Amino acid sequence: MLEARELEATRGNVTLFSGLGFALVPGALLRVTGANGRGKTTLLRALCGLVLPTAGEVRWKGENIRALREEYWANLLYIGHANALKDDLTPEENLAFSCGIGGLTVSSAQARAALARFGLAGREQMPVRALSQGQRRRAALARLAVGEALPLWILDEPFAALDAAGIELVQSLVGAHLARGGMAVLTTHQEARIAAPSVTDINLDR
Repeated sequence: MLEARELEATRGNVTLFSGLGFALVPGALLRVTGANGRGKTTLLRALCGLVLPTAGEVRWKGENIRALREEYWANLLYIGHANALKDDLTPEENLAFSCGIGGLTVSSAQARAALARFGLAGREQMPVRALSQGQRRRAALARLAVGEALPLWILDEPFAALDAAGIELVQSLVGAHLARGGMAVLTTHQEARIAAPSVTDINLDR
């Protein structure tokens, strides 16, 4: 359903990767690793359609995502390395806003339950600026608890700034998503213990 064909990306005069190809089917996990600066985030942003690759194409159900645009994005949950939270809004308001941009309608009760699952019960109405870095990451990742309907999850360093319990929760949510027939792409500097029917590894150092 998600396919990359001969992808190439450059930064200035440096080629980050080239000739990169893979195909993901329901239940599949793609893990992308590599040193900082190797192009992991660039690859994920290209898979989301946020940047254009120097060469090659990304396809969703056989169609180039550049032609599908909103139709493709309606199937996608993307959480970048940056938390993309508004400091003046509360975690609940941020969750509702980010889900709304992706076409999901989340009730106050659903938002509060998702935030509680990520250890933010009692902090739903605090301004994000008052949260620690780990709590901010949890507030951003709470979208995973309400994104079951979106078949494709693309996650950039989802374990960053999380403690052991937070990492275990994210791994569990991704594993459950794959078990439902979803697909996931993630970058990580850590070993990810996620049960998946199919796992593909891409190391950009190679």
